[in-house]
Amino acid sequence: MRAPLPLVAALAGCAAPLPAPDLVQARAAPVPLVEVTPTPAPTATVAVSLAALTVEQAVLLSLSNNRDLQVRSLTPVVAGTFQRIERGAFDPEVFADAVYDRERASQVARATGQRFDVSGESSSIRLGVRERLPTGTEVEAALAHTLDVSNRTPRQQQARLELTVTQALLRGLGPAVNLAAVRQAALEEEASLYELRAFVEALIANTELAYWAYVLATEEISVYVGSVELARQEEQDILQRVDVGLLPELELAAARAEVALRAQALIDARSRREAARLSLVRLVRPDPGGALSNPVTAVSALEASTEPLDDVDERCQLGVVYRPDLAEARIRLKQGSLQTVVTRNGLLPRLDVFVALGKTGFDSRFGDAVGALGGPTYDVRAGLSLGYFLGHRAAAAADVAARASAQQAARAVENMAELVELEVRLAANEVERARAQVKASATTRDLQAEAVVAEKERFEVGAGTALQVARAQRDLLASQIAALRAVADHRSALVRLYQAEGTLLARRGITVAGTELAR
Repeated sequence: MRAPLPLVAALAGCAAPLPAPDLVQARAAPVPLVEVTPTPAPTATVAVSLAALTVEQAVLLSLSNNRDLQVRSLTPVVAGTFQRIERGAFDPEVFADAVYDRERASQVARATGQRFDVSGESSSIRLGVRERLPTGTEVEAALAHTLDVSNRTPRQQQARLELTVTQALLRGLGPAVNLAAVRQAALEEEASLYELRAFVEALIANTELAYWAYVLATEEISVYVGSVELARQEEQDILQRVDVGLLPELELAAARAEVALRAQALIDARSRREAARLSLVRLVRPDPGGALSNPVTAVSALEASTEPLDDVDERCQLGVVYRPDLAEARIRLKQGSLQTVVTRNGLLPRLDVFVALGKTGFDSRFGDAVGALGGPTYDVRAGLSLGYFLGHRAAAAADVAARASAQQAARAVENMAELVELEVRLAANEVERARAQVKASATTRDLQAEAVVAEKERFEVGAGTALQVARAQRDLLASQIAALRAVADHRSALVRLYQAEGTLLARRGITVAGTELAR
């Protein structure tokens, strides 16, 4: 079953961050592997075990199973119908009219003054086609047949051909105004695709962030479990020394307190991991039944890149090119400009010129009446039609509103472009901070490990206390957690940077059909 999502997915580049592409590379769309065409059919849910989940699989599952995405992916399908609806105004229309008259009357002859009865029947049928053109022209062609039967006149049949052309000269003249609604509908469809792309980008970012949050929580539990076991070993060692009289009993209190503190920290860590698991499962939704109890085992390694960012200006330019919300704002600006064309034309008076041509054939039989159409008889009508609203308040107000909205949209685009640059620079700054913290926290962790060894040696020779050893081990535990969080922060900062640039989908090999490049 095909999904209603206009995505072209290729997740090969999802595991590791890519180097920042230059503007020429950024304009090249990723090579599509699997194309999913927009269709109103329901989305097939992919059911996959989470026993060995990679970050690539998590992204693929979120694109396949996420309920919010399934709902939003139908929006472009709906928007795509608007253009066809607006073009329907220019479809040819076939029409038919049929009329039957019957009359019985009494009349008085003017010459003789005698009264006489008159009875008659008349039937007519008219078939034709009419069409409105984008130029502001209306064309109508018709064929009519009339039969008259009366007790006072011979039977007579009439065949008639008619052609009427009406052309707008002021209001409604030209394709620019008449096709504005069609072009606005096409822009609406394009805007809905960029809106969907922004949602897909946010979904992928949230999925990756949730995945790394779960990996971090799992790694933290490993550290906390090891620290609890170490604290218990220290407690047993001190207890044995107290029993043989090598240490005073007061040293045991510090060891027991340290065990309790680390057990307390382990409880909080397990709670954080469960919260991270629930968030991740909600995004990937591997079970068609929607159960949140699925166990998760993340297998992608928590690693950080050591390459510094030295191309922030270029990344800001990428944001201007690729950000879907900025592209959508530009499309809204185009829609507003088209609306001003319509409202400005609405200020003009209605002035139409029309020409009607007709040929009529008469005879007692229909076939002969049709044959008589080739005769020299014809009729022509031509004229002008003028209409103007005094004051024109509604049209003037609509024009003012449209022009103000267009100016508002233009300023919104300028403001959004500045915000995009700000977001990219802030995200790049966070990446650099996290990268520096990875190295600094690793150094701190190693030094804290040496400090623990030194405190233990001092404790062994009687120059230190169990409390000092516990404090050193506590500092080591904090440095180990800080080192893990620094790596996770760096991975998360990269994801947010790619999202701020608008290149997250391109870096993951995913495109939304119709939005390969922001215009």
